[in-house]
Amino acid sequence: MTLLYDWLKTTAKQRGNAKALIYRDNYLSWRGLLHRVDRRSQEFKSMNLTEGAWVGLMLGNVPDFVILALALSKLGVTVVPIDPTTGTRELELIMAAAPLRALVTRPRGTDASTKDDEDSDREIPEVRRRLQGTLLTCSVFKRDRPDFDCDPICVMFTADSHGDPKGVLRTKENYEAVSTQLIETLQIDTNSKILVAVPLFHAYGWDLGLLTMLRTGATIFLEEEISSRRVAKLVRDHNIDIMPGTPLMYGELAKLPTAKPIKAENPRFLCGGSPLETEVAEAILQHYEIKIIGCYHSTETGVISLDMPGKNPETVGKVLEGSEVRFTPLKGSKSRSTKSGSIWFRGPGLSPVSIGPFQEIDKNEAVVGDGPQIGHTDKDGWYLTGDIGKMDRSSRLSLSGREDDIVKIEGKRVALGEVEGCLESFPAVRAAQVRLLSDPYTGSIVVARVVADEEDVEAEDIIDHCARNLAPHKVPRRIEFCEKL
Repeated sequence: MTLLYDWLKTTAKQRGNAKALIYRDNYLSWRGLLHRVDRRSQEFKSMNLTEGAWVGLMLGNVPDFVILALALSKLGVTVVPIDPTTGTRELELIMAAAPLRALVTRPRGTDASTKDDEDSDREIPEVRRRLQGTLLTCSVFKRDRPDFDCDPICVMFTADSHGDPKGVLRTKENYEAVSTQLIETLQIDTNSKILVAVPLFHAYGWDLGLLTMLRTGATIFLEEEISSRRVAKLVRDHNIDIMPGTPLMYGELAKLPTAKPIKAENPRFLCGGSPLETEVAEAILQHYEIKIIGCYHSTETGVISLDMPGKNPETVGKVLEGSEVRFTPLKGSKSRSTKSGSIWFRGPGLSPVSIGPFQEIDKNEAVVGDGPQIGHTDKDGWYLTGDIGKMDRSSRLSLSGREDDIVKIEGKRVALGEVEGCLESFPAVRAAQVRLLSDPYTGSIVVARVVADEEDVEAEDIIDHCARNLAPHKVPRRIEFCEKL
């Protein structure tokens, strides 16, 4: 349970005054980071946050996120990172799924999520305290200690195949395996400089940023606002050699008129979340003289594969050593190929259990009803990812879609059915249909076609309704009115 803190303590002893974390114009040495973590852990201890409790961190890519996560780790507390842009409805579902003993947020987030209302089912904190020297608020709730078959170090939230919040329990064994695979494959060491502009509260940034930094003593650069100009400046000024990114980030970097070659000797820039368009990969190679490494990663499994040579942007490379994938035919398909179809994964990075707001999702039972269910693990340890793909003769894996209506926007899962349900809950909307509109350089957006009952209904009113009930990345950016779908 104290794994992350143990890594910090070991690395701080070895690295001392070397830079551990850099945020804008400020930095923390490894010794300074350890000192701040120890001080915060005492503050949490005074709130009766003890081993086995679950505590939510609703923060972005700021030093406090790292410090508080490690301080909780020292106490044996399970860290539950939560996207700070999470809407009220989704936060209530997360609170229903995860028995949080406490929630740390910026003041507005706590006030919105714990409002005392006679007609509300929201959790009311028994204690609400301001963390010393910060604007952060810690709300403590009356919650029993959760009882699962494992002791998670962290619970990472994503979306299940219906769009509901899904908490993935990650254990000591998972993190040791995931960090070892990444460090060996990407050749990360104490001299590495890792830029994390993707969210730490998602598994992609957490695994490739925080875990590898703590395990190796590398320096991590945090960036909260994803700006292509800012990212390009950091990469140039600090010779960043490792950066997990998304297609949107690289698309924006490819358009910069001031693009210059990267000076780092061995740059390992990864692209995860969704496939990178070939033309963007070629533009990055032309302007920056680097080859983007395709990455297949999910919250439940960690990194599955990497295209280390960066020569085939249409693939996500070879499966990491120690992990396995297999394929089964798609429903209705007559193909018997063992090299294409539904992707199953088995490996040490796989989470043993996941939870949702209404049920325990995954407990080694894949066959439910009339067949295997997406997001479940069978009795032999094979996890059905929901992704569709194929393996070529060189053992490189390519992804071609999903079995459900899940899509990814900015690396985050979105269930199109959930968005359609939200649209149809608007009084003036009779029916709705949602699709994903993608552009190689500007990323993906949700576009909705709606049949309205009223002639004077405004698109802005419908979008405002969605914004009140959905996370920002799920909200349709364009409404198209039609007479029928």
